[in-house]
Amino acid sequence: MYILFAQHGWADDNRAMVSMAKDLAADEAQIVAPSLNYAMTWLRIEPLVTAVEQQAMVALEEFPDRPWRIIGHSMGGLIWLELLNRRPDWRLRVEFLTLVASPVGGADLGRIIDPLQVGVGIAADLGKDRRPLAASIAAEIDTLVLAGDIDNGSDGTITLESTKVPNAQFVRLTGLSHAAMRYHPTVIDRIQRFWRGESLGDPVSFHPIIEKIRAVPGMTDAHQRGFDKAATLLTLEDGISIRVWRSPLGVDHVFVASPHGRYLYGGYVGWIHSAELWATLQALKAAETTLT
Repeated sequence: MYILFAQHGWADDNRAMVSMAKDLAADEAQIVAPSLNYAMTWLRIEPLVTAVEQQAMVALEEFPDRPWRIIGHSMGGLIWLELLNRRPDWRLRVEFLTLVASPVGGADLGRIIDPLQVGVGIAADLGKDRRPLAASIAAEIDTLVLAGDIDNGSDGTITLESTKVPNAQFVRLTGLSHAAMRYHPTVIDRIQRFWRGESLGDPVSFHPIIEKIRAVPGMTDAHQRGFDKAATLLTLEDGISIRVWRSPLGVDHVFVASPHGRYLYGGYVGWIHSAELWATLQALKAAETTLT
């Protein structure tokens, strides 16, 4: 027996997550699926983390010896990352962590609404980059990332790139939208296989050049859109290339491609951070070296 925490996300309730948890666990688990105040999900994440923490503490008191399994959809995954950061002692209890369509690197919509992350409602929290935190947690807990893809780059709400977490297994589910990921037979199948110990994909790792580009202030994980129009700025010794493209709205995009021209990463910066992007790119071009 174990405790299964299933957390819904922004502008939602717990009905879909409860259904998925029941299909996943059958009679093997005590299900804890908090339904958060709908209006509160539009404000800030901190009170939501506290609300989930309180329910987790109740479950811990009632079942102190049971291991935990955690599933978080969208912002629900972010809530649990924040909670495991707040309560690192709880990590030893967690057998499996599954992040379903969670914008760990920061939701691009959140960045657009609140580009400086000054606190425009939940946008600042959704736009925050939690990838370093998620990577550290995934180094301690078996972690699976599931991401939907309906347009070769996003689930219609968040980009594929924003879901990727170093040290975690990553699975792309073609044809599944953001909402469908809350409860779908394919999602249930992948989670059950993950729990059985099957390898669903290699742990995520990023080429050092991607890490360098991600460090540019204001860098937001982007859709693959524009990759085919991008011009090659620099090719490294290992064949990895950096490509650039400016959208019709004047937004600078940067892409990283494999030696065979396959898309590896895409990101963009707003106008206020364009100078920092180009300074980084010019420094890389001047160095004419590989970061591998």
